[in-house]
Amino acid sequence: MHLAQVNVARAKGPMEGAVMAEFARALDPINLLAERTPGFVWRLQDADGDATALRVFDDGQILINLSVWRSVDALRAYTYQSGHAHYVKRRKEWFSAFGRPYYALWWVLEGTEPSPDGWTTSTPTARRPRRSPSPTSSTRPASATPPMGAPRRAHPTDRPCPLNAKPSSSTTRPATRPRAWTS
Repeated sequence: MHLAQVNVARAKGPMEGAVMAEFARALDPINLLAERTPGFVWRLQDADGDATALRVFDDGQILINLSVWRSVDALRAYTYQSGHAHYVKRRKEWFSAFGRPYYALWWVLEGTEPSPDGWTTSTPTARRPRRSPSPTSSTRPASATPPMGAPRRAHPTDRPCPLNAKPSSSTTRPATRPRAWTS
């Protein structure tokens, strides 16, 4: 199994504006760093390699980051022990307080590409997890290994990752997904 992570943030201004300029300039190098980090599997992006243009919320200032990693340790190393950590420490310069839980981690089967479809409604500020995103995960996994006996039921929007899909991986061992976020 692999570890999926999603986090959302409300930008303090448009990506083309002065407030977000330094952050916007850092995106390509930071994304490249992620892709070259041992344990990285996949990230959500558009045809140009950018996720900031993707809108899954009605509020255009809310950005989404969705990625898949081989382990908790791989994600932790990238997030807090690489050049990415510099930007994590400075996030308040570019993003407003969200006021709700803004990230989740959960286990998916290898070869599964998570989708943001179905996690959102038209009012992102009204959503928050009532409990852990899935029966087998929490917002901070207690273990660096996937849980034993993880559910094998797929969410209809999960699909095999085209880069590493195995012919029957999505039908024989589909991924779990976070529960819907509600107010």
